[in-house]
Amino acid sequence: MADIDGTSDTGVSARFSGYFDRYESGRASGWVANLLSPQSIVSLVALIDGVEIDHVLCDGLRPDVRQALGLGSARVGFTYDIPPAYLDQRPHVLSFLLPDGSALAHMGADGLRGLSPSLAFTSGPHVALEGQLDGLVHHALRGWVLRRDGHDGPLSARCDLLVTCDNVRVGQVRADQLRRDVSSVMQCDPNCGFEFIIPAAFRKDYPQRFRVFVLPEMLELSGSPLTTRTVSDYLEGRLLALASDMSRVHGDLERMRREIDRLLPTEGYHLDDYDRWARRYYERLRARVAAGRQQARAHGTPAEDPLVSVLMPAYRPLLADFVAAVDSVIAQTYANWELIIVDDGSRSEPLTAQIDRFCQSDPRIRCIRRAKNVGIARATSLGMEAARGAWVAFFDHDDVLVDVALEVMVRAAARTGAKLLYSDEDKLDQAGYFREPNLKPDWSWRYVLGCNYVCHLTMVETATMRAVGPLRRDYDGAQDHDFILRCAELLDHRLIHHVPELLYHWRITPNSTAADVSNKQYAIEAGVKCVSDHLARLGHMATVRSINGLTIYSVTFLATEEPAVSIIIPFRNETETTRRCVEALLDRTRYGNYEIVLVDNWSTAREAASFLDEIAANPRVRVLRVVDEFNYARLNNLAASGNDAAFYVFLNNDVFVSDADWLHRLVGEATVRDDIGIVGAKLLYPNRTVQHAGVLVGTHGVAAHAHLGVPDDDYGYVGRAVLSQEYTAVTAACLLIRAALFHDIGGFDETHLRIAYNDVDLCLKAHARGWRIIWCAEMVAEHHESLSRGSDMRPDQEARLFREQQVMLERWGDKPFFREDPYYNPNFAKSGRLFHQLADPAHRPPL
Repeated sequence: MADIDGTSDTGVSARFSGYFDRYESGRASGWVANLLSPQSIVSLVALIDGVEIDHVLCDGLRPDVRQALGLGSARVGFTYDIPPAYLDQRPHVLSFLLPDGSALAHMGADGLRGLSPSLAFTSGPHVALEGQLDGLVHHALRGWVLRRDGHDGPLSARCDLLVTCDNVRVGQVRADQLRRDVSSVMQCDPNCGFEFIIPAAFRKDYPQRFRVFVLPEMLELSGSPLTTRTVSDYLEGRLLALASDMSRVHGDLERMRREIDRLLPTEGYHLDDYDRWARRYYERLRARVAAGRQQARAHGTPAEDPLVSVLMPAYRPLLADFVAAVDSVIAQTYANWELIIVDDGSRSEPLTAQIDRFCQSDPRIRCIRRAKNVGIARATSLGMEAARGAWVAFFDHDDVLVDVALEVMVRAAARTGAKLLYSDEDKLDQAGYFREPNLKPDWSWRYVLGCNYVCHLTMVETATMRAVGPLRRDYDGAQDHDFILRCAELLDHRLIHHVPELLYHWRITPNSTAADVSNKQYAIEAGVKCVSDHLARLGHMATVRSINGLTIYSVTFLATEEPAVSIIIPFRNETETTRRCVEALLDRTRYGNYEIVLVDNWSTAREAASFLDEIAANPRVRVLRVVDEFNYARLNNLAASGNDAAFYVFLNNDVFVSDADWLHRLVGEATVRDDIGIVGAKLLYPNRTVQHAGVLVGTHGVAAHAHLGVPDDDYGYVGRAVLSQEYTAVTAACLLIRAALFHDIGGFDETHLRIAYNDVDLCLKAHARGWRIIWCAEMVAEHHESLSRGSDMRPDQEARLFREQQVMLERWGDKPFFREDPYYNPNFAKSGRLFHQLADPAHRPPL
């Protein structure tokens, strides 16, 4: 040992004994004992790259040291976490100074023979994983994952994952699906599950090795690798190969019709890669706005520049986010605005000073200050009262406006004559990435009952705003939802306009609703109340409930009256299937005023004849025999001819109901408003995945089912797989229509659309005349699709299907609502996976 003021050749002080003996993933630890005062706690100075960073107390328990050295106290240990700024994958040097200024020795891998006064390290942030690759189910890898950044950080969800197959990259997926089972055990964000559907090219009948890694660190998930085969047997493998061949043949026919499929192969965009798409989109958006501005000047169109009042209630925002929000208003390309900041009793000197600086630097900015916090509804209402503009736009205190937002909205108002306008929106996380876009449909009163999808950016004519009235404190947390519903009570739906452009960024912060709705549980209760009160004001009887404790709502209209309904079911020979369908209707339908019309299309089986003789004895059942080749449209038209029921339900014989109120639900939806002509149901495959949740026209050539194949309890895109809403079309596998409307539009086209697309055509004829079509998520039935007549994709059917596609394209292809389905945002691609693939921003026209 050295003398009292010196150090030994090992670097250990004569007054102190100890070592820095461990370093792992940004955490250093060791021990130091004061030999002259064994009961005292030693304080060290931590240096990184020779700069004093921290003071570290050696007050941790080290019973191993106490026993080995015979110390009087075990409180000699220390643990020190390297500050995140130094965990940057660059080389640094860590050392600790004892109170006498000497360096605490670092014990390396060689123990006492490898002592040194410091440690050179190169580390990234410490990341720990909780999670599991559960396995493969129906060609989908499923599991969950949570990550912990830092040794003591919170568990976070929504991780990004990379999937490989035999070391070949297959794709990426975000673990953001609901896993309440994990949440209940881990007490964490429930949106931590993932499901990755294996692409067809990787489905093989021999074992393959799938691996799942958490990005960006490429940490492998527990349960990975998984060695399995995705095709169970030879027959399935052959069927997949044949299906692939068939798809190629059909694709050749499609390419003959759409030459663009063979032009300019480009990398596609999708929601999992949204940030890349968004950056391209915003670049194109600004160019499109500039092009529109130039066109207006070239045509001598006078620019209208009404004053827009931007209202911003503020209560203790993060100052940096608040500054960014105000800066985004100042940066608007549209100059005629005023910003009204309502400081809702924040009592923050930095915020007050910043607001004063903004007001002094730009006369368009003014502030209303409240000495006491009154809540967001009242604070916003104060701004509404002070607004001087012809238009009012609502803006949160930590969000961001796209720089062309007001210009685009004002132009749309001038072009459409609308009184209320809303745009699309997305979210901006703390790392600056664009996420979770809300690409909205056009105005849908039925959808807005289920969730406030309108949200941001909303701009309303000031005169309309004053007629609707201020925001109401009774609905704090859902005050904007209540305001939109009251606007809908006042305005004709043609005066509410959707601007399909992303003009608003929500800021995701730890305390924001954008980050976690559980931060604002009161908003859920307020949402139920505002929807219930809206319906009560309109005189509608309905039940409203939150779905799974979220700010989305199931709204059920049960018919209070029972107009006559005729349920029309075509079939041929499928006796057991038809019997099951009819018996379920007879046994489980609570609705009183209905009949069943069984349309027997030339059945030849003995059991079919026996079944018909038996079932016809039931007074609710009527049998219509049609001896003709199968023509679905004609069979239904014949059953409706001379039928004096008020409503028809067209039902496939392979649809099985289980809810006693199924018909009350359909009739209730149809009668809640006078302009609702058609109502469709939610249909599930026997494996409880979605077969029908509305039809999107102009997609996949002619039309395609929304959310096809997602699990029954999957929310779909922005709740659209579980919320009732308007669609342009629904399937006739279970479709209710007003009888007068059916006859007025000529029924099904039995000449040109005998089998396929006749239901879409029927809906489009109704839509073209101003009728609304509702998809009812509350009415759920099981559908064994094509169990009766088989698939349209058989080779012997493909020629007929192709002809019927051409009929639809010639009839509807030039209609605006077919080119751009109003309930399917134009920023989505019309092919591939709907509500997931994104359209190339370069193809959007000038604004």
